[in-house]
Order: sequence, then structure tokens, then C-alpha cells
Amino acid sequence: MARVLEFKLPDLGEGLTEAEIVRWLVSVGDVVAIDQPVVEVETAKAMVEVPCPYGGVVTARFGEEGEELPVGAPLLTVAVGAEEEAPAASGGAGAAAGPAAGGSSEPADEGSGNVLVGYGTSTSTARRRRVRPAAPSAPAAPRAAAPAAPAAPTAAQAPAAPVEGPVPVISPLVRKLARERGIDLRQVRGSGPDGLILRVDVEHASTAQAPAETAPAPAVPAAAPAGAAVERVPLRGVRGAVADKLTRSRREIPDATCWVDADATELMAARAAMNAAGGPKISVLALFARICTAALARYPELNSRVDLEAREIVRLPEVHLGFAAQTDRGLVVPVVRDAHGRSAEDLTAEFARLTEVARAGALTPADLTGGTFTLNNYGVFGVDGSTPIINHPEAAMLGVGRIIPKPWVHGGELAVRQVVQLSLTFDHRVCDGGTAGGFLRYVADCVEQPAVLLRTL
Repeated sequence: MARVLEFKLPDLGEGLTEAEIVRWLVSVGDVVAIDQPVVEVETAKAMVEVPCPYGGVVTARFGEEGEELPVGAPLLTVAVGAEEEAPAASGGAGAAAGPAAGGSSEPADEGSGNVLVGYGTSTSTARRRRVRPAAPSAPAAPRAAAPAAPAAPTAAQAPAAPVEGPVPVISPLVRKLARERGIDLRQVRGSGPDGLILRVDVEHASTAQAPAETAPAPAVPAAAPAGAAVERVPLRGVRGAVADKLTRSRREIPDATCWVDADATELMAARAAMNAAGGPKISVLALFARICTAALARYPELNSRVDLEAREIVRLPEVHLGFAAQTDRGLVVPVVRDAHGRSAEDLTAEFARLTEVARAGALTPADLTGGTFTLNNYGVFGVDGSTPIINHPEAAMLGVGRIIPKPWVHGGELAVRQVVQLSLTFDHRVCDGGTAGGFLRYVADCVEQPAVLLRTL
């Protein structure tokens, strides 16, 4: 006899209490395998696919796309064993293929049924590619004969038959592109392995429907500005998490900012010499990160946090360096673990990796938590200075403006030099202005004379 088991929204990471349903990957009546992704959700940290720990037939779904659910709320129910009892009603052999071959329809450990395993990883994607459960079939409704088309589309252009159950998509970016262009992925024929839908498939589908979308619409009189509708944007997901964190930072941290201009000509020359020597290129951000970790070794007060309950300043031995990265989903702060023990080359590679993952919307909660100090390179936006809000619960943030040619007195004479503005925003509870000024001055000295770093290597 089939048993109906309830699968609840699992704990998706540190401090996350809710998630928004982005897209259901299964429908009621679908056969699912153990650890098959069943829903794509967006949290304040990342967009992930949630695998179901049960194998069987989906009997109910809870929540619509765009709805937020708290952790622990029911996601769906699965009838375990139902696909074995009624093969005729669910398409015969197709339904029996729901659980993985040779496997049981029971979860490996019912006690951990709501523990998220392998979400957003290549492992879970591989499971989804291997298991192709067929959905229960129903008699097709009679359709009226359509007039013959002038010419039949080629096999490559022909629209795919509507897909029931999970849609095989290579990444969240493909889903995002499809949503932006109004493409129903269930109508797209995938050109990747096992019918996987690639970005190029979505682009082709968008091109194919473009004429219908661009047809001239009847002229509508323009509405007067006074009658324009007010747009309301929900503060949720990444935007909501940023709002909550910055509000808390402003409420709890008495911050102050100091800044200084520095001549970065020698630093840029040193970087050019490093990159001319061969090997992987060194980024400017990595050099500032290396300077930052050296400065924190001299001024450990700034690599700390305040424990309000214990009324203590907690100084941290490791530097887990956060850096601001702009993505389509908003500003995120990935964390480079143990930055104090990494070389400039290693830091360059890690910055590049985390930035690419961030832009793909695939950062995990672990990638976004645990930072002890933040490096904010706002110069990439073409600005010189800023007074940023500290990334709570950290105690300080170093800001780096754009590096541009400016008039500068060098060697007693006016010259054109590569100048950068540096700023340090710090929690005044952990140190006074003398410590903050000493930290910033040391950073500026390393920028102006990179040889100063040799004393700490």
C-alpha cells in the first residue's frame, strides 16, 4: 500500500528563514526519484534547486511561483510506492522507472528527510539528467483541425511537444533568460545532451516568436504623467536581505570614515612587471587584498566583531575577506576564505572564480557568510570616493576608488601620476581614530611604495 510522505522546505543555510518559489520542476501526478530536484527557490543568499528525499508520485504541491514560504513549511507530498501499484494508470513502464534502477523508493534516511543534499551542485544536476521519470499520461482532448501552414518547419526549428514534469535546463541563467523573454521552457526542444536546454535554444525560440511580439499594436493615447501608475517592488530575496542587513548595521554600529589620496603609480608599475614575467595575470583587486591582509596583521583590532550580549570585542585570528560583486540579482559579498594565507596569484584566481559563480546566480550560503573584513572596489563604477555602510557584523571596510591620472607633487615637482582615493569605514567601538588612521596610512604607504610589503612577506 502506498504511503503519503510530506516534504517540507529544508533549512537552506545559516540565518535563512524563508525562500521564494521561482519555478516548480514537477507537477501533481509526476513520478519523482530520490534526490531529484523538484523546485527552484531563491533565498536571500542564492538561487538553488531543492531535491526531494522521497521517490514516488507527487500528490500535492504547496505554494505558487513567486510565493514566499518559511523554512519548515510543506512543499509537496509524495505517495511512496504508488507508481508500482498502478502502472496502467500512469503510463505502464514509464512510471515504474521513477526510482533509480535497483534503488528503493524510500529515502536513505527518513530522519534526515528535510536535509538539503547537493543542491545547486553538478551532482544533483547529474542525477536529474540520468533519471527521466515519465509523467502519468491522460487521453488527449479532441482538437479542431487547423489550416495547413504554408511550409512545414525543419526538424531543428520544429517546436517541441509540451514537456510534463521536470524541464531539463542547464543552469538558472537559462531559466532567467527564458522568463525575461517570455519563453515557455516546456515548449523548447533542447539541443544539449539528453535533451538539455541550453542558452542557444532559448535564444532561437525567442527569435522564432519575435515577429509576433513585434507586430504593431493599435495606437493608444499616452497617459498623462499625473495618471502614471505607482510601481511597488517587494523587498525580498537578495534585495530584502541587503535592506535588513544595512538597516541593522546603521542601527547598531557607530561608524566613522577616514580617507586619503595615494599615488598608485609604483603599484601599477609593479603589477605590470609581474604580469610581464609570464604566468597568470595578477589583478589590481588581488594586490589591494594582499595589502589589506598585511595591514590587518598590524592592526588586528579591525578584524573583529562586537558581541553585544557579552559586551566583548571578539578579535578573529583568520582573515576571511569579503568583496563586493555586482550581479543581475543585486550586490552580493562573496567571501575569500583564509585570505591572509594566499598569494596575489591565488587571490586573483579566487576572486575570478567567485565573481563568475556570483554572476551565474550559483553562490551557496557558505560562499556568502563568515566574512571578517570587506574590500569594496567601487572604482569599477567610475567614482573616486564613498562612505559605505559596514557589512554587519564586521568592524570595518576598506574602499578603493578609481585609479586615474592626476596632477601630483612627486620629488618636489608637479607631475601627472596615477592617483587613487582610499577610505576606511570602521566601527568606533572596536578602535579609535588613531588605530583607523594608522591602518589607512599603512595601506597608502604600501600603495605608494610596494616594497614596504616585503617586510611582511
